[in-house]
Amino acid sequence: MAGFKYQALNTEGKLKKGVIESDSARQVRASLREQGLIPVEVDALTQAASVPGAKRTLHRALPTTQLALLTRQLATLLGAGLTVEHTLTALIEQAETQYQRQVLAGVRGEVLAGQPLARAMNQFPQVFPELYRTLVEAGESSGQLGPVLLRLADYMEDRQALRQKVGLAFIYPAIVVTFALAALSFLLTYVVPQVVQVFRQTNQALPWLTVAVIAASDFLRHYGIYLAIGIGLCAWSIHRALKAEPVREKWHGVLLRLPLVGRLTRGLNTARLASTLAILVGSRVPLLSALRAGVGVVGNLPMKRALEETQRMVREGAPLSRALASQKMFPPMLVHLISSGEASGRLDQMLERAATSQTREVEGRIATLTSLLEPLLILAMGVLVLLIVLAILLPIFELNTLVK
Repeated sequence: MAGFKYQALNTEGKLKKGVIESDSARQVRASLREQGLIPVEVDALTQAASVPGAKRTLHRALPTTQLALLTRQLATLLGAGLTVEHTLTALIEQAETQYQRQVLAGVRGEVLAGQPLARAMNQFPQVFPELYRTLVEAGESSGQLGPVLLRLADYMEDRQALRQKVGLAFIYPAIVVTFALAALSFLLTYVVPQVVQVFRQTNQALPWLTVAVIAASDFLRHYGIYLAIGIGLCAWSIHRALKAEPVREKWHGVLLRLPLVGRLTRGLNTARLASTLAILVGSRVPLLSALRAGVGVVGNLPMKRALEETQRMVREGAPLSRALASQKMFPPMLVHLISSGEASGRLDQMLERAATSQTREVEGRIATLTSLLEPLLILAMGVLVLLIVLAILLPIFELNTLVK
């Protein structure tokens, strides 16, 4: 049996949508007619995702939070002794969105057709990433699918939490910069021109600071729209240029060499790699397969190239720690812990310890960076506002001195 997505009209002429399982689309239409519905459209879910030219309704990823919750529910039900088929049925019934129901119905249809769960998920690569499917396959092979899925859910939740911490850490500086630019634009385009009219009527020589602020105000009022367009075009050009892999690789190399940003970037990618290898090695996935999945989670291109070279060296027989150390791209802490794990036979535990250490280090660096950025931004905003105020007050002070 397979899953089918249908649209049908009821006796009142209202459109009804849903998912149904059957052996063929013809049987689905017959079943709908027996229910008093008029079939409008019937599509096989698995075909929509896998057959070229078919309607691609299941070709987008689930949000990480939804996939993590779905994974935890799957692990819990399997751990309670339910079969994969019954587990998927229960998840379809309690799915929060129509899209989730469609995906789960498609997977269940493949399982009912005799496919293992991992191979059924291969029909939906956009929903279930390669790392996810690799772990499911390892869990099925070892007979420990439930525990493996629990570890996978923990892994996904930890990654999402770290991503949120990184994002939230820079929200406040972004808000400060936005309000600072808005305040400066208001002062230069509205306040300064009003005051300048008074100075021009006195015909007095203005201080250099006032002249500079007036020039900035005139430029912003007359050419501000062109400046905004120019900035937008520059941002668009940079975005387009970074889509080219050679340009992006050079830019990523520059990021690694920056004082604070470089260590933060290196730490983030190392934490992802260590946690990914830890869960894969702990699930008895072969090391080469684990490294191949690890390449996919490393976002920095120079570090990705180094990991690909590491994978080649390991394939040729080199120990993982020696191969990583030869690239000189990953922190020594990771290399030493991997070396210790290889010597003691506890590689997965050492990788887990490395992932925890790198995550804590990244969180500490984020806290340091934000604690430096916040006062610096406030100070810079205060200095700019002070300069504008001084530019306005200095001619007034000179005028008062002349009157006396």
